[in-house]
Amino acid sequence: MIYLDTSVALAHLLAGDRYPPPSLWAETLVSSRLLEYEVWTRIHARRLAKTHGEAVRALLGRVAFLEMIPEVLARAREPFPIEVRTLDALHLASLGFLIAQGQAAALASYDLRMLAAARKLKLATWPLD
Repeated sequence: MIYLDTSVALAHLLAGDRYPPPSLWAETLVSSRLLEYEVWTRIHARRLAKTHGEAVRALLGRVAFLEMIPEVLARAREPFPIEVRTLDALHLASLGFLIAQGQAAALASYDLRMLAAARKLKLATWPLD
């Protein structure tokens, strides 16, 4: 199971310098419901809803979403081994919750700070290169 970070979803949708490998899409994808809002916010900010809306809906339709449950929010309020941004804390707490529930999940992210925090927390990461 792959925990999909927003950086990877946006790289796929916007075809930037980095592009996730096709093998990623063969995996079971999961993320926080936060992903949906982050992606749409970036798409709307770039005024791409008309041209990219179908692709966004298709991508989000492939992801199983974890809601912002109290256990995840409680973990996100706790300290992290390195400084993380607010939304990254929520994503890392979501991934940690899945793993604590017995799910074998690995983080797919292009965000170096988030990857470093995941490694410090001993959370698995998925190689994108």
